[in-house]
Amino acid sequence: MNTNLNIVLLMLLLFVCGPIYSQQKIEGLIFDKDTKQRIGRVLMINKTSGANVFNNSRGEFALEMQRGDQIIAQKEHYFSDTLTYQGEKVLIFNLKKTSIYIDPVTVVARKTPEQILADRHRDYDKAYKLADPGSYLSVGPTGAGLSINAIYSLFSREAKNARRLTKYFQKEYEENIVDIRFSKELIKGVTGLEGEPLDNFMVRYRPSYDFVSLATHYQMVSYIKSKYEYFKFVPYIKPLPDLNNIDINKEY
Repeated sequence: MNTNLNIVLLMLLLFVCGPIYSQQKIEGLIFDKDTKQRIGRVLMINKTSGANVFNNSRGEFALEMQRGDQIIAQKEHYFSDTLTYQGEKVLIFNLKKTSIYIDPVTVVARKTPEQILADRHRDYDKAYKLADPGSYLSVGPTGAGLSINAIYSLFSREAKNARRLTKYFQKEYEENIVDIRFSKELIKGVTGLEGEPLDNFMVRYRPSYDFVSLATHYQMVSYIKSKYEYFKFVPYIKPLPDLNNIDINKEY
């Protein structure tokens, strides 16, 4: 009699505890459906068992579940998503934003880099003429000869300063082009970075004018995405200044 009772109790124990022991901790990732970037601070709920947990800043989570459990992902400003666990080794959620928030924009008339460079040419016409005096040969009534004005412009201190100034204006133009193509708005939209991390990224991975002047929009976006993959490993290291851009003659 006792033996039969023990068997019945054992069967009841296995029946009750079976679902518990069949559960296992499954890992998963949460992505933004549009940007494909990982999302943190998402509430993960096992609707079947009631277990819940927040994922980490890298979009990762681990939650106890078994086959057939319904798993819900919830986050503010995103539509909830529900998946039924079917034995996958990793669960992937792709959440879509409920709306696209656009910061208020004040439209201010801003000159293009070409307009700024044209203004420099107009305001510093003398400097441009000294920097590029033209041909060193002159043709007169007695025939061809060396142009005294051109020779003077080549060696005079005033002409050297003029060339230095016009080179600065050309560099300013090129940097303005880079600023427009490699903008905060574009980088923020591609990576989701904000504040100091965004500024850090822009300094560390600022492209050259030669690349920017030839790159298409698709190539710019691809460039930013590829650099962001490196940036995620060491986001807080501030870069050293470029030694080529340090003016050793400047008084600090």
